[in-house]
Amino acid sequence: MRIKSLIAIGILSSIALTTSCKKSSETTKTEEKTGYQGQGKSPVVPTVDKPIQKQWRGVWAFNDSTTFFSNKFDGARLNGVAYDGNDHYTIWVTAENTPINVSPWYAFQVWSKKPRDITVQLNYQDSRSRYYPKISTDGRNFTPLDSTNFKAINPGEGEFGIKAAPESAEITISVTEEPTWITAQELYTSSVVKEWVDSLSQKPFITNYPIGLSKEKRTMSLMEINESKDSKKAIMIISRQHPPEVTGFLAMKSFIETISGDSELAKEFRQEHTVFVVPLMNPDGVDNGHWRHNTGGIDLNRDWQNFNQPETRNVRDFLVEKDKTYDFVFGADFHSTWDDIYYPIDTTVTGEKGKIIFDWIENISERLPQKQTNISASDEIDPTMVSSKYFYVHHGMPAIVFELGDNTSRPFLKEKGKVAAEEIMKLLMEQ
Repeated sequence: MRIKSLIAIGILSSIALTTSCKKSSETTKTEEKTGYQGQGKSPVVPTVDKPIQKQWRGVWAFNDSTTFFSNKFDGARLNGVAYDGNDHYTIWVTAENTPINVSPWYAFQVWSKKPRDITVQLNYQDSRSRYYPKISTDGRNFTPLDSTNFKAINPGEGEFGIKAAPESAEITISVTEEPTWITAQELYTSSVVKEWVDSLSQKPFITNYPIGLSKEKRTMSLMEINESKDSKKAIMIISRQHPPEVTGFLAMKSFIETISGDSELAKEFRQEHTVFVVPLMNPDGVDNGHWRHNTGGIDLNRDWQNFNQPETRNVRDFLVEKDKTYDFVFGADFHSTWDDIYYPIDTTVTGEKGKIIFDWIENISERLPQKQTNISASDEIDPTMVSSKYFYVHHGMPAIVFELGDNTSRPFLKEKGKVAAEEIMKLLMEQ
């Protein structure tokens, strides 16, 4: 079971960010930002299909078939296991293809006929690691691994980015006859997301329906929040273009639940605005445990100009049709990265129309001063390549890529999603 080019996993601790939240067109060069500054300009890349590596699905047996590892579940990623003796195991995880953003996802089950403590070393193909292990006994409820059971190997340097992550990590797990799940982030597979969508759709003003199929023919569902037949304004929300980006999904989930809630603000907002939501843009990548891409081997958030992939085409076609009857006034694409950061389009490009995004950011920051967030605004809209630029250029909606940190606390994610929803509802109703 040899896998070439193996390097590692680790943990990146969450660090609060500080920044000014002025409109980017008013930000001066003398302002000093701290914390995560965001990634640089994204290169233009081809989005025609590329081959992917399909992981073998099965169970590995060790210790005379008394200890077992498995990747036979949706969201799993495990490409090889070796027994090193003395209840120590090494696992390997490889990406679906390369080159690829360093988002090394892993998810596996382990159990033993005889209760025991085992140590597992996590190794990756051509990567260090950004995800601290989560643990579960039912595959639904996850908690971070106890820090006493985590050992970073060759810690990185700096505060953010892959160089700050350890080269490798060892984790100690108490295993029994019942499987234990170890994952990079909580599992929100297509079936779990569908349960959430179906549950929320019990409200009389929420429906969900298919807008197309993914590359592997999974249904892409859209949720519509529409309480008034007279509403002609709309907002567009999407999430999980990149499979491991669970924190973005969790903030989006809270955002939508707040808009769908029973507050007077939400009720009044729904009389004037329709909300369209695609909560799972990349169901194939999520269920296959991909690091970044869909099963066409492509980063979907680079395909909003050429539309070579069915997932982006499905949303494009939906928007083109709805644009005939709705005025789209806001769009957001929820993601995850090294820490919370906003990627709006600069007001030097959008003018007064885009000012609402920066007012929104400022309002969020005033209500959540304990963790303010840097802004990395773009003054380029050609090519449209990423979702927010496509939303603005082709449908006229002020839009943003809303990024949440991998290690942002889950209660804070929920609160931030709630506050973000309340503040955008207030601003849109003032227009």
